[in-house]
Parts: sequence; structure tokens; C-alpha cells
Amino acid sequence: MSQNISRSIFRWIHLVVAIPIVGYIYSPFDRIPQYAPATRYVFFPVMVLSGLWLWKGHLLRRLMAKRPA
Repeated sequence: MSQNISRSIFRWIHLVVAIPIVGYIYSPFDRIPQYAPATRYVFFPVMVLSGLWLWKGHLLRRLMAKRPA
């Protein structure tokens, strides 16, 4: 898989996972407890990890390529 395709996949994951977080932020206060566990433990960590991969993924790929097998 080329870097452009993987970057596009991570970008879409990042954007799609951010949608429920925006809904959590702008939802009425009485519905927040329903969305809190999924937002805290699933959507937010996935969004952070995909954002970090988009930002610094090139360094991780470079480090992994230099390791002897």
C-alpha cells in the first residue's frame, strides 16, 4: 500500500471519528451521560492516535525501516 493511500485512509478515519465527538460537545446536557463512555474510551483515543500518525507517522516509518530484522 502506498503512502498516499494509507494517509488518505488515516485522514478519513480521523474525520469520521471526530463527528461523534462534535455531537458529544454540542448535544443537550441530559444526553451527555449516554455518549460519555464511547466518546472517552473509543472515539477520542482513535482520533488522537490517527492525528498523531498523520502528524508524525513519517518519523515512525523511518524508525521502523532502520531497525535490523
